[in-house]
Amino acid sequence: MAETVAARLDGKIISKQVRGELAATVAEFKKAHPAFAPKLVAIQVGARSDSSLYVRQKAKACSETGIEFDHIQLPEDIQQAELDARMDQINNDPSVHGIIVQLPVPDHLSTRHIVHAIRPEKDVDGFHAENIGHLSKRATEPFFQSCTPRGCIELLTRNKIQIAGKDAVVVGRSDIVGSPMAMMLTNLDATVTLCHRSTSDIAAKVRQADILVVAVGVAGFVKADWVKPGAVVVDVGMNYQEDPTKKAGYRWVGDVEEAAAARASYMTPVPGGVGPMTVAMLLSNVVAGAMRHFEASSSIAIVPNPLRLQEPVPSDIAIASAQKPKPIAQLAAELNLPTAEFEPYGRYAAKVTLDALDRLKGCGDGHYVVVTGISPTPLGEGKSTVTIGLTQALYAHLKRPAFACVRQPSQGPTFGIKGGAAGGGYSQVTPMTVMNLHLTGDIHAITAANNLVAAAVDARFFHESTQTDAQLFSRLCPAKKGVRVFSDVMLRRLRKLGITKTDPSELSTDEVSRFVRLDIDQDQIMWRRVLDTNDRFLREITIGEAATERGMARKTGFDIAVASEIMAVLALTTSLSDMRERLGRMVVALSKQGEPVTCDDIGITGALTVLMKDAINPTLMQTLEGSPVFVHAGPFANIAHGNSSIVADRIALKLVGAPAGEPVTADNAGYVVTEAGFGADIGFEKFVNIKCRASGLVPSAAVIVATIRALKMHGGGPDVVPGKPLADEYTQENLGLLERGFANLRRHIENVAKVGLPAIVAINAFETDTEAELELVRRLSREAGAYDAIPTHLWAKGGAGATELAEAVVRCCGEARDNSRFHFLYDHNLPIKAKIEAIAMEFYRAGSVSFSDEAERKIAQFTRSGWDKLPVCMAKTQYSFSADPALKCAPEGFDLPIRDIRASLGAGFVYPLCGAMQTLPGLPTRPCFYDIDVDAETGDVLGLF
Repeated sequence: MAETVAARLDGKIISKQVRGELAATVAEFKKAHPAFAPKLVAIQVGARSDSSLYVRQKAKACSETGIEFDHIQLPEDIQQAELDARMDQINNDPSVHGIIVQLPVPDHLSTRHIVHAIRPEKDVDGFHAENIGHLSKRATEPFFQSCTPRGCIELLTRNKIQIAGKDAVVVGRSDIVGSPMAMMLTNLDATVTLCHRSTSDIAAKVRQADILVVAVGVAGFVKADWVKPGAVVVDVGMNYQEDPTKKAGYRWVGDVEEAAAARASYMTPVPGGVGPMTVAMLLSNVVAGAMRHFEASSSIAIVPNPLRLQEPVPSDIAIASAQKPKPIAQLAAELNLPTAEFEPYGRYAAKVTLDALDRLKGCGDGHYVVVTGISPTPLGEGKSTVTIGLTQALYAHLKRPAFACVRQPSQGPTFGIKGGAAGGGYSQVTPMTVMNLHLTGDIHAITAANNLVAAAVDARFFHESTQTDAQLFSRLCPAKKGVRVFSDVMLRRLRKLGITKTDPSELSTDEVSRFVRLDIDQDQIMWRRVLDTNDRFLREITIGEAATERGMARKTGFDIAVASEIMAVLALTTSLSDMRERLGRMVVALSKQGEPVTCDDIGITGALTVLMKDAINPTLMQTLEGSPVFVHAGPFANIAHGNSSIVADRIALKLVGAPAGEPVTADNAGYVVTEAGFGADIGFEKFVNIKCRASGLVPSAAVIVATIRALKMHGGGPDVVPGKPLADEYTQENLGLLERGFANLRRHIENVAKVGLPAIVAINAFETDTEAELELVRRLSREAGAYDAIPTHLWAKGGAGATELAEAVVRCCGEARDNSRFHFLYDHNLPIKAKIEAIAMEFYRAGSVSFSDEAERKIAQFTRSGWDKLPVCMAKTQYSFSADPALKCAPEGFDLPIRDIRASLGAGFVYPLCGAMQTLPGLPTRPCFYDIDVDAETGDVLGLF
């Protein structure tokens, strides 16, 4: 062997340097971002000893560098489809930043298929065709460069070897080393010749090389005399060669004759040259991929969808049809949602699973803003329009991460008189036809679940009336192969009865009777059927008229589907298990002994949960300007709490929030704008005392929506009737009428302050509003204690019409977050009457509260049953602070009559009924459906608002 004169390109030394630098980089990055945790997954098929050794070496290297390492060892006989499924799971795991498959794999598996099954952004080996392909393009970059050629480049640059302008020869054209090596050298301005074993006159070509890289896998393929004197030689080869002089009986040799070291200026040793660098570059790729993923996923991507405003403003459906939404998969990607966490429903809507909440649980919440309003006119004052337009302004114009959370519209008003609830004008959720018609079927699921309960209650009453205890027991617990078994829900009922036995054969006769006899009082069946249609003739009906149910007829009725307690449960639940418990607690009737009969008692809870298991996932949509929206739940605002779901708000707050472990600031967190139904005396009060109590979420600010026309109505203006032209008082300047009506808005501002929140007034401006009128409301609002009061033009201009409002929200949230004074209006441990009086006297300004005999009886019963600790959900008209819709403005000193009180144990509140409340609206003389049709040629929906 010739005397070595070439300087060593020592991979061991440089690899150690690289690893030390990576460890320091990871540690430093984790200081600023505690949630940062780079992770590499190595997949090994089979148990080859050499493969296992390589995996252990990589695991050790990862540990030294601060990289999490997961070794997944799969059976040797695993089939391609099974491996693909496992790969897909790992590909979609956002905690994994790098994936390698330890080669070789068994012959029945396709190496090429496996390599290309790894997502390019996790292909830290750099083998994927997309990564290799981008090396050849000057305009683009791969996610990762192949580790071995990158290690070769690192050896050269760390030894300060000039590459630019040099003649480089690469021997070997594999996709793993040779081809990408040639491209990397070319990108560094070397003039590259790519050779292989079949290249003619290869020796002559090699002799031209200033830089020679050899990777052919043949021991001594390049002869020493081929090497140009002074050339830099990078020998990638690692070839086994028997050597009896060695203790192991073999040694490793390269693809270049060792004698070449006498001619080269630099040369890599074998081993100890390129090999250690390959592992170091793998680690470097993992860290780089993790940092890239962290930076990309630490906040949502803001990709506005610009509006093309028109004057005059077209119809809502014309605007929606002209604005093409982003594909839902694109929106999900902008939100950093892995594909496993959302399920598309068509092109523009998707269900987001609660897995997202589990993944993001460590993240800080964004700023939480609730939109409420003054006591409205029958036409509505634009809370949904402001909610959507404000979100568009924050997102598309202030470039802040922003999410809207709204209720799902009922088809009752859609086909009735009010219309849908997608916002309006240039501030809409889109596609508005999808949102207002079926959407993802949640309301249908609620209807099915609700009516299954109704059928089960009546069926149980019927069967108990016609069977003995023994017959009931035999049919409820049928013997299968001679063995009787309790279902899980039956065990729940037994525990409620204080029976600890789990074997049906061990129950005594008395225990059997207690178990099977719910003894429902037919006159105390509380559960009604529902449908999602306005139908006044189903408000009161008689059932049980068939000959098969003779003698069991009873009066009952239908409610609108959104008034079902199951809808309220959906809105207030926090998880699938929580929903299961809430559904089981729902009281459907009383027994003849006055005991509550629940869904668990009926045995239907599991079936209800199955019907609702998809409905619990919020639906992802978008605004016209491309900002994300969750549409989820729609509890009846008069009877229930009138707010969208807790799970939607929670997921949205995490998606726009700060990375885990980092402090939430005014700058690093976005905004979630959620809407509370009807005026602040109803929707906002329930948002605070019911929804926030259940969710634990703390809002930063409240936006109160007001219109000039509504304030004039409260000031004594003529009645506003849907479908009829507005009176002159509403279209012409009238400051006196407006100032008198401002008392209603003042009351709402004061009420928001009562729970420690700042109030921002959004004046939803119409073209008939004058500057003097708008300025009067601004001045009076500020004098009343509002943080600010700002005219908006969201209907006509979209987000651009609310930028000043959005800026006020940003300022307010920044201040409120640091100085939160938020609190509930009452302690839930107060007696029921005290809680009702707190709402009536502090929020409504009632002088007294009167309770009917029925209400007094129920309060006593609820207290005995332990339901008195639940919050109160007032059921009253939205048109007045009082129970009389005709009593406008800001009445004081009135009596609030409580005619009845009911319990929604599943939802978790009791609801007093103030005055007369309809739970199933009727259709007007001219419903909206007259204008709704479909274009038979295109399939487009026509006339929907």
